[in-house]
Amino acid sequence: MDFLRPASWEEALAAKAEHPTAVPIAGGTDVMVEINFDHRRPEYLLDLNRIELLRAWETGEETVRLGASVSYTQIMENLRAELPGLALASHTVASPQIRNRGGVGGNLGTASPAGDAHPALLAAGAEVEVESVRGSRLIPIDDFYTGVKRNAMAPDELIKTVHIKKADGPQQYSKVGTRNAMVIAVCAFGLALHPETRTVRTGIGSAAPTPVRAKTAEEFLNAALDEGGFWESGKIITPSIAKQFAELAAASCNPIDDVRGTARYRRHAVGIMARRTLGWTWEQYRGTGRSLEGAA
Repeated sequence: MDFLRPASWEEALAAKAEHPTAVPIAGGTDVMVEINFDHRRPEYLLDLNRIELLRAWETGEETVRLGASVSYTQIMENLRAELPGLALASHTVASPQIRNRGGVGGNLGTASPAGDAHPALLAAGAEVEVESVRGSRLIPIDDFYTGVKRNAMAPDELIKTVHIKKADGPQQYSKVGTRNAMVIAVCAFGLALHPETRTVRTGIGSAAPTPVRAKTAEEFLNAALDEGGFWESGKIITPSIAKQFAELAAASCNPIDDVRGTARYRRHAVGIMARRTLGWTWEQYRGTGRSLEGAA
């Protein structure tokens, strides 16, 4: 196994172009586990730790540009207001040591359905900026996951930045695990209210071959909130609407039975998390005068 250690982003792109099978490593929290258990033996490792721009973030007027190697700890400490759903998801990642090393770029590159960041990114409507020596492009998060641990990147591309719209409303994240720390999700659920467009987006993790949105549940809830005048009035969502939303969210899953949980349990848990996160975010929305004034 050869170890490539570029000193700049341009050198990293050139190395990836020359060695398309090279596996990028930054935090190493996923890659090293696979190597240590001999599940993977790449010919080349591409170390990105010297690339400063991957560890930088920029908060614009509407969007946060998050470098691929920005750690979960930095997200928790610096971007809680702008990216509340992702900050909550970051809290659930493994241990403090891993949160200090791991980042969103690693989750996206691995594309495991159990990756903790995916539901929050789906709910927020992120875009992934990838680049190669041929140029750069933006991949909408809905199009990024193409299969079990597969993504839409070309072999010569690297993840540069994740573009995430700053929260314009409450966001929540919930995760079920077999214990409270150092655990792979049995299932996870993210939800974001977008008062500016009067829409709700969701994200589901570890309950399908890829991270997915509960699109049918979103469509139902968006119509119910609009037709019932909920955005304008800020009134409490009725139990029947919440129940139907939860059932549709559970039906959006396509889980499996494995050592962490059964498919039946995963569907049940996703429904519970959907109902609870909807309740939490809506109560927060009702309690913020800014959001209600903006919707009136």
